[in-house]
Parts: sequence; C-alpha cells; structure tokens
Amino acid sequence: MSTNLAQKLREGTTKSHSMAENVSFVKSFLGGLVDKGSYRKLVANLYFIYDVMEEQIEQHKDNFAVSAIYFPELYRKQSLIEDLMYYYGNDWLNQINPSPATQLYMNRIRQISYTDPELLIAHSYTRYIGDLSGGQILKKIAQNAMQLPDDLGVAFYNFESIENENNFKISYKQSLDNIPLTKKQVDQIISEANIAFNLNMKMFQELNSNIIKIMIMLLISSINNFRKRLS
Repeated sequence: MSTNLAQKLREGTTKSHSMAENVSFVKSFLGGLVDKGSYRKLVANLYFIYDVMEEQIEQHKDNFAVSAIYFPELYRKQSLIEDLMYYYGNDWLNQINPSPATQLYMNRIRQISYTDPELLIAHSYTRYIGDLSGGQILKKIAQNAMQLPDDLGVAFYNFESIENENNFKISYKQSLDNIPLTKKQVDQIISEANIAFNLNMKMFQELNSNIIKIMIMLLISSINNFRKRLS
C-alpha cells in the first residue's frame, strides 16, 4: 500500500523550501551574483555533508527503509572532490574545514543514523532531489557568473551515471511511496526534512556576509565609474 510519501514530503516542506530560496546568498546566486571565494567555501561545506551522509547511507543500506533510497549513482562526494581540486588544488583536503553550521548539519546526520536510520530518507530527498531538479540551471549560473572554462568547477551538477534525470526522479519517488512506513514514521520523516532545510539555510546564511561585501564593492565601483563620466 502506497504511503504517498513523495507527495507528502513535497507538500510538507513547501514553506521551508520557500524560506531557503529567500536566504540572501541563494537569492544572489540565482540572480547571477556569485563570488568564487564564497562558492568554493560552499563546495567545501557540501563535501563534508555528502561525505557523512553517503557514509551513513552505506552503513544502513540493508535497513528496510534506507534500502529503498539506496542509489549510489546519486552520490556526490567524488564530484565534489573534483571541484575542490579545481578551486583549491591537489592539497585541497588540508585547506578546508567544516563551518560551524556545517558541523551542526553533520552531527545531525550522525545522530539520526544512530537512533533512527530511516530518517536518512529525509536528508537524501532534500539534497539529491534538489540537486537533480535545479542542478543544470545552477550549473549555468555558476559558469556564467564565474566565467568558468568548460565544465571545470561544476562537476557537482553532473550526474553522469543517470541517463534520464526525469525518469530517475519518477523511480525514486515510487521507491519512496512503497516503503512500508507507519503514519508516525512518515510524519517523522517530513519533520526531519524540514530540519534538513533549516540546516541548509544556516549553512547558506554563513555565506551572506561575503555577498554583502561583494555588493558594497560593486556599489563603490559603480559610483567611481559614474564620477569618472562626470569629470
């Protein structure tokens, strides 16, 4: 019997999704204002998140619930390593550390993995389906804003092991719906998905200060250019 978990997750996280999109860093990114320094920090933070999440999914891949969303072709860790090598060089691992918000995010994933591994579904859904749904748009924004050559620095958005993203998302959602969950477990997964969105927002908010600096620099530059035209 279907639980309609996919639809319930979408409807149950609508408000959180909207709030996440309105964080200054995200709005600036979508508007084409992308600072390479801030972006590479984001890539580093995402590496730590996916490293922990994929480790825990692997650990619980035989769990009745986690097995339903066990799709290694979604894994992003290796693609993030490619991007980190581009932004930081071969010594990338010694140059990055998780931000405070990222550390909270990592701790949460480890906590639920230990106590309620089925809640890993919420984190898988929040991150991977989001990556698949908006990845190509974000990739083009990043490439244009940072003037990246070819596909360098945006491996994160390339799902090379997935031939048809739309068909894959349909299969993924069907898998979600067929997991034998109780109503209480469904409610807990939806609640955890909202927590995941909130943790993502905190991670983005840490990058806001860098965006503000960029906007001030652009404003000063515009004023200076205006003054030159007057003189």
